[in-house]
Order: sequence, then structure tokens, then C-alpha cells
Amino acid sequence: GNLRRVIPIAEGEVLGPKLYGKVLPGGADYQAMRADGVTELEARYVIALENGQLIYVENRGVRFGPAELMEKLRRGEVVDPALIYFRSTPRFETAAPGYEWLMQNLFVCSGARFPDRVELRIFQVG
Repeated sequence: GNLRRVIPIAEGEVLGPKLYGKVLPGGADYQAMRADGVTELEARYVIALENGQLIYVENRGVRFGPAELMEKLRRGEVVDPALIYFRSTPRFETAAPGYEWLMQNLFVCSGARFPDRVELRIFQVG
């Protein structure tokens, strides 16, 4: 069966050529750890832009790798991100002027899990 975890998202920052802001506290990553070793991820959180406008994010994906490395991740140990498949598809909702493009395009994400943080690289699909 599946093991379910809810991981609070306390803070973060968004740095990119078209987007800069902070991740607000109160979000969470709802994880289902499947019997086949795949962790299904569903993160929901809000980004506040510098001007105070808000962007709601729903990011669904999968994280998978060799069993011994997944166990190390669970224990909070360092694992080379290149050895773990961590991909997702973020969706955005916002009323912020000038950010309509977030809701008019598709995005893919490559993630890396570290003991003290998660780093996401998000790409707009052309």
C-alpha cells in the first residue's frame, strides 16, 4: 500500500529571468510513497511577488531512484541529485497584471532534494 506524508512548506525564494518573489509559509507537499518505490508529489503553495501580487502554484510530479538512495533521502542524508529521477509539472494561477503568461503556457520542472532544502528548476515549454 501507499504511505502518505504531508511536508509543510515554510519558506523559499523564486529567482528567474521573468519571476522574482518569496514562497509564503502555509503551503505543503502531499506525498504518497508507493509500494513500487515511487514517491508521488503534490505541492501547493503561494508565491508573493515583490509588488505584493500573489501566484498560486500546484506542482505534481514523481521522485524515484534506487531503493538504497531513496532510503537515504528519507533519512535526510545527502544523495547526488543526478541519481534520482525528480520531475514535475507546475501549474500557476494569478491575477497579477503582466503574469498572464503563467496560465497560458505549460511548464516542466527538474527537482533536486537536499537535506535542508528542495531546489526546483522550472522551464517554460515552447
